[in-house]
Amino acid sequence: MIGVASVERHAPHRIDQIIPSIIEHDAVSNHTFSAQRLLHEMGFVGDIYASTLGPGVEGRVRPLAEFVPDRDPSHWVMYQCSIGSRAAEIFAMHQGIKLLDYHNITPEDLVKRWLPPLGQEIQLGREQLARLAPQVDYAIADSRFNASELVALGYVHAEVVPVLIETGNIGAAPDEKTLERYAHGRGHSLVFVGQVAPHKAQHDLILAFSRYRELFDQEARLFLVGREMGSAYRHALERLVRELGLDGSVVMTGSVSTGELAAYYELSDAFVCLSDHEGFCAPIIEAMSRRLPVVAYAVSAVPDTVGKGGLLIARKDPDYVACVLHELFDAPGLVAKMEERALDQARLYTLEHAEEVFRETMRRAIAVLS
Repeated sequence: MIGVASVERHAPHRIDQIIPSIIEHDAVSNHTFSAQRLLHEMGFVGDIYASTLGPGVEGRVRPLAEFVPDRDPSHWVMYQCSIGSRAAEIFAMHQGIKLLDYHNITPEDLVKRWLPPLGQEIQLGREQLARLAPQVDYAIADSRFNASELVALGYVHAEVVPVLIETGNIGAAPDEKTLERYAHGRGHSLVFVGQVAPHKAQHDLILAFSRYRELFDQEARLFLVGREMGSAYRHALERLVRELGLDGSVVMTGSVSTGELAAYYELSDAFVCLSDHEGFCAPIIEAMSRRLPVVAYAVSAVPDTVGKGGLLIARKDPDYVACVLHELFDAPGLVAKMEERALDQARLYTLEHAEEVFRETMRRAIAVLS
């Protein structure tokens, strides 16, 4: 049970990380690997421990069962928090310095209808996040939105440290086979990258896309890139696509390689995000880095991530979104202006900048807690 407080303070020799689950090509997982690399470069030893280890991480992550909480004041532990998990309980048992890196927990109401087990994990995560507040010595979050949640719960030193975005998703060369497969497109192509999950609101995007095709561009395409979080929601999206007569116009890719992801960005004319909740949304920065205009529903952390680099919309009814997209593509010079703004905004979130912020924050934490 969560309830053990930190004890003696001491400069760290070892900084381990604990994460509920870790897989390749996941934003939080990528961030965790990058954080480990930076901590090693700063002179600290430390491993990553996870409850669930996905394919592709063998040899880089240790099972959570191997983590041994102790009282060593030079042994610090950082918890990568994004869902409810037994991992939080193990983290709480450690009696040395505890750090928490918060990536947001999706509101339960947005997912429990489609994924009841996930709803339960979310509820647990919210409870654990609240209970950990008096025990965590230093907290960081990857957006002001996330940091404000920590402050409201009573966390001290809740600082903003941008997500350490995987450079491969930004700099990879487009997969040639994917480019060839969709080279025939004559209309505008839209893309959204994110888990196929109800809070990502791919259903709203499909409805808006359908109206855009009906009103303005009958040759338009929509790429929905990302693995599914659960089959029920994906099946509902597939039914919606069929009912709207969009077979062949909406491409649900599933999980993709970095090269394939780069190809879908290359093939697209705009990145459109109608999510109901985002703690940061790293794909927005990936899209901007590739000079792709961004249209995004202004909710949760999205306004901070988009900044002045894209179009923020206050509503997402299908006709309105369709008209916004039409004005984007129809206004002379607007796309070119948005491409430049997108690139300027993306520079604020370069890996080099985020790494420096992470290092400086860790130095402050060590100065405060040692």
